Amino acid sequence: MSVNIIGISALYHDSACCILCDGVLKAAAQEERFTRKKHDPSMPYHAFRYCLEQAGLDITDIDYVAYYENPVKKLSRQLWSRHYTGNEDLMIKLSPRRPEMEMRDLLGYEGPIKMYDHHRSHAASAYYYSGFDDSAIFTVDGVGEWATTTYGVGSGVRIDMLEEVHFPHSIGLLYSAITNYLGFEVNEGEYKVMGLAPYGKPLYTQQIRQLIHMDPKGQFRLEMKYYDFMEGKRMFSDVLCELFGRPQRQPESRLDQFEADVAKSLQVVLEEILLQKAEYLYDITRMDNLCMAGGVALNCVANGNILRKGPFRKLFVQPAANDSGCALGAAALAYVDATGRRPQNEQLTHVYLGPAYDNNSIANILEATSFKVMDYRNDEEGLLRKTARLLADGKVIGWFHGRMEFGPRSLGARSILADPRDPGMRDKINRMVKKREGFRPFAPAVLEEAAFEYFDLDHISPFMLETCRVTSGLDLPAITHVDGSARVQTVSDATNPRFAGLLRQFCLLTGCPILLNTSFNVRGEPIVCSPEDALKCFITTEIDFLVLQDFIICRTENEFDLMAWMISLENSAFTITHDVYTFV
Repeated sequence: MSVNIIGISALYHDSACCILCDGVLKAAAQEERFTRKKHDPSMPYHAFRYCLEQAGLDITDIDYVAYYENPVKKLSRQLWSRHYTGNEDLMIKLSPRRPEMEMRDLLGYEGPIKMYDHHRSHAASAYYYSGFDDSAIFTVDGVGEWATTTYGVGSGVRIDMLEEVHFPHSIGLLYSAITNYLGFEVNEGEYKVMGLAPYGKPLYTQQIRQLIHMDPKGQFRLEMKYYDFMEGKRMFSDVLCELFGRPQRQPESRLDQFEADVAKSLQVVLEEILLQKAEYLYDITRMDNLCMAGGVALNCVANGNILRKGPFRKLFVQPAANDSGCALGAAALAYVDATGRRPQNEQLTHVYLGPAYDNNSIANILEATSFKVMDYRNDEEGLLRKTARLLADGKVIGWFHGRMEFGPRSLGARSILADPRDPGMRDKINRMVKKREGFRPFAPAVLEEAAFEYFDLDHISPFMLETCRVTSGLDLPAITHVDGSARVQTVSDATNPRFAGLLRQFCLLTGCPILLNTSFNVRGEPIVCSPEDALKCFITTEIDFLVLQDFIICRTENEFDLMAWMISLENSAFTITHDVYTFV
């Protein structure tokens, strides 16, 4: 008898939904991609309907819905943190009955609901999709119910949690506090701090170390006098400003060397902490494999450091390691409870789990416009040759093909592509396309079989979840960070044959099997999902060409100014912004 399970992460941030059919992951998507509200925390109605449709199921075919956290435990922490103010609307929001009520009322689901602890969902999202028969498990984020860091072990079908660190002591909140102090948004700007770090020197590691006390075994404690996230409107206190001798940088103001040096110091201390705790986990498990999840596990620099310097032989990081990936973990836990079996024995090899759009539906959209379009239906080789030629000529390409990626990285389905050899390309894309800070690095996508010739890798890296040194004999300034590193994606014919084919065509023209690959969006907006999203992003930026499945649209052959104004007016980006970590 088949077992169909929906996994849901919602009502905090980065809500998402997935579906497991007989233990096979059929679909997964974040709600923000459909609503166009970045980090949308709402119950994922659109992602839920998509998952059912992709699996060919009706809501009555679902045996269980699995939810990614325990609302009662979460409420106890929220009340302890004094988030209850007597406000009736807030108490409705905090109600532990809210998740079930919204699943019943908004999703229309009437069947059984299973709820799992937040960090157990994180652990399951990594271990059950790792392909490892057994593994140590390390989860690190801001906070779940009470846990902020957990140490566990997976063996066969079992996951056992061995030790926890409890709120308010949190590595994630340490990182978010410095993110806030440096003038970036919490839950959004942590990537920027990681990208800024290589421009600095570790001159403030002594001050960073004062923010946290490393206790024996797996424990640690924040020095709370430096933090204000319990009661204030920001993450840090005035005492932290005194520690560094400067006030908070104002958002969007000029960055100077001080901010870069603080970012570097934070990164150095973070790597020390994670490596030390990973070594402790190895000491108590003596396992060769390590699985990681939680928002801190998206720090690809720290991940690479753990693999290079730590005792574990293999590392698997869940590609949607933030809360959106907890939907996968909750669904896997429900499947284990229902069947006594693991959901899958093979490692997750790709995350092309979102919606796809066929040529007919895209042709109908284009026919309703006045666009001049190059039609390459039934001529994939011609499309790849043309696109490779444009890239070699220095053009910036919006690339839309197949099923959308799940998680925070664009991996060749909804990507912006360019020539990594062009020394001016990084600044061009940051300024004219992404509309973001100029220090932000771009990642390389490289043919899997050629990766080891150009990067210091001895294994595949399909999800852009670790950094390594660039060892290429070619000059690759557009994807090489200031410290000589890159966050690599290896591309194979098995998981994305069209993207691999494009890399191969580009290599035939240039001798370079690498492309600059960044997410298909502009600052403040989610990655594009639909053809309409791709067209709007293309029109409102300075991308040179849009490859929309089997169609190519050239900017210079079309007039977009009036249309761009109308679209930007009608569909202005909605972004959830934070000056403090969102605890409710």
